[in-house]
Amino acid sequence: MSPSTDTTIRPFEKRDLADLRRLIHQTIDTSYAEVYPPRAVEFFRSFHSIEKIRDRCQSGTVLVMEENSALVGTGSRVDDTIFAVFVDPGLQKGGRGKRLMTALEKAARDSGVVKTKLDISLPSRRFYEGLGYVVTEEKSRDLGDGQKLDFWKATKNLTPL
Repeated sequence: MSPSTDTTIRPFEKRDLADLRRLIHQTIDTSYAEVYPPRAVEFFRSFHSIEKIRDRCQSGTVLVMEENSALVGTGSRVDDTIFAVFVDPGLQKGGRGKRLMTALEKAARDSGVVKTKLDISLPSRRFYEGLGYVVTEEKSRDLGDGQKLDFWKATKNLTPL
């Protein structure tokens, strides 16, 4: 579904915290539970706790996407690293993630970053490669009990606009 004409990307505000956490956890539960074992899903949920979201707000840039006054997407950047990019599962594949990434890359470029990096989860590899990210390393984190979290490290050179 394409973005509404009433779509805005703006900086995170304190009032967004509960809705942002809910959006992130809903996306994790919907998009990750099908491809990752339970301990990996729990790892992602704890990595995106309210406390960690607050930390990102203090150390970097957190953007939110709103449509018709509802929070439908988010993305974060700390220094040269982009992460925590999530779009409401029912609204994915409509260009919202690309718009968020464009805004995050612009913020990085504006602050002098020439090469950005990110970690790619199993369900998002095609999306990031389509945006020009190049996988540099395959990684796996042992979560115990025979469960692991597989992902890739990737980079992208940011050319001046």
